[in-house]
Amino acid sequence: MNRLAGWLLRAVVLVAGLVVFLSLLTAVLLLAALWGLRALWARITGRPVMPWVMGVDPRTAWRAAAGRGAWRRQSQAPAEPEQPPTPPQTGAAGPLMRPLPGTDEVTDVKPRPPREPKED
Repeated sequence: MNRLAGWLLRAVVLVAGLVVFLSLLTAVLLLAALWGLRALWARITGRPVMPWVMGVDPRTAWRAAAGRGAWRRQSQAPAEPEQPPTPPQTGAAGPLMRPLPGTDEVTDVKPRPPREPKED
């Protein structure tokens, strides 16, 4: 009886795995077919194929979270959207390209000039 229950459990798990696999395969094939039809329609009509993207701007979520609660004062006027900051240019490469701490202690690396690109 115990042997029969073991085989029955194995069969049920195998069937459940097959159902999950086939459902995922069906979903992927359906999406691929829709994508192919969309590309075919774009080619027929002469339009460029626009990629399927989900436009998520992390700044929007940050502004929404910062706009609630104690971060924003009620008397304060809403700030205008500002441009992203540009790094100050001091010196040839600017302050963002300063040497990392401890690089003067490295002794096993010999700097070499970059290789010429291969021509095929």
